[in-house]
Amino acid sequence: MRFLHTADWQLGMTRHFLSGEAQPRYSAARRGAVTALGPLAAEAGAEFVVVAGDVFEHNQLAPREVSQSLEAMRGIGVPVYLLPGNHDPLDAASVYTSALFTAERPDNVIVLDRPGVHHVRPGLELVAAPWSSKFPTTDLVAQVLDGLPADGTTRIVVGHGAVDILVPDKDRPSLIGLAALEAALARGAVHYVALGDKHSVLDVGSSGRIWYSGAPEVTNFDDVEPDPGNVLVVDIDEADPRRSVRVDSRRVGTWRFLSLRHGVDTSRDVADLDINLDLMPDKDRTVIRLGLTGSLTVTDKAALDVCLDRYARVFAALVPWDRQTDIAVMPADGEFDDLGIGGFAAAAVDELVATARSSGQDAEDARAALALLLRLTEGGAA
Repeated sequence: MRFLHTADWQLGMTRHFLSGEAQPRYSAARRGAVTALGPLAAEAGAEFVVVAGDVFEHNQLAPREVSQSLEAMRGIGVPVYLLPGNHDPLDAASVYTSALFTAERPDNVIVLDRPGVHHVRPGLELVAAPWSSKFPTTDLVAQVLDGLPADGTTRIVVGHGAVDILVPDKDRPSLIGLAALEAALARGAVHYVALGDKHSVLDVGSSGRIWYSGAPEVTNFDDVEPDPGNVLVVDIDEADPRRSVRVDSRRVGTWRFLSLRHGVDTSRDVADLDINLDLMPDKDRTVIRLGLTGSLTVTDKAALDVCLDRYARVFAALVPWDRQTDIAVMPADGEFDDLGIGGFAAAAVDELVATARSSGQDAEDARAALALLLRLTEGGAA
């Protein structure tokens, strides 16, 4: 028996660093990752899809987002089981009970709207732990494991949230206890645990049966999410009394959010940065968070600004990584001697240079003025 394990679609998500046409393209890509499950399910021979929480970004979605999302799910072509998570809990304002969702929900979409066992077919059950609020006061998964028999039925747990061994704050009441999961697996009451909440693929514990699928499209930068954009193809051998499991990761995401650090102390460093950015593929689907450190002359800083301005127009987004950025700008000796100006203008430049070299409150403005002067004299403003 084979199925697809996915989670954290968070349809309707926006990213503050995406502007203009980039945000609609990113939203479409998130729905596109859902659409891609149809061909993948057909290729893999998957019976169904489980979505382990956070199908939607929140419960207050625009009607168009709900309708387009349901249409994407319809196209998957096999049963799709949706688990409400912390972003879209089954509370009084739930999208899952809205008139629009209820009216347009395709027949192949099933909401796991109650905790406990859901029958899939003879000999196969899902054990669901849906969220009914954003702040559960107990381990929802442990509750549904309690009392499950080891009776030969193949069971897949579908849960959402952090497993206790993965977080430093062990006092959170909603943490999923690894010990309870492994005990249920060991006694044969359940055979696979499909989890959501972590946005990268992650095998938890030592059983090989407890997995986070990660999000099918990237949601954060790669220093936070090392392996997003995947779906898990899970194979459970029902002919094996132990229900042996094989898990394969398949990539469906098309966007990248990359964090880059680069030292810039010379014009050569600026040129190297330009080359590195130029060689990156799929710029229209790539977001760069750039951390720069070093000390530059005003001339080299102006060249850096030109470089960054250019690539900000080419990439989906190019944003500063403020915590990793520290650039000192200092006029070099003789840097402004060959501008071909004299008299009052030359005296003004000398005054700007002196101010730029100081530590006063006007130093930054003076450096910016000198950089602009260089760009104007070199034709950079044209």
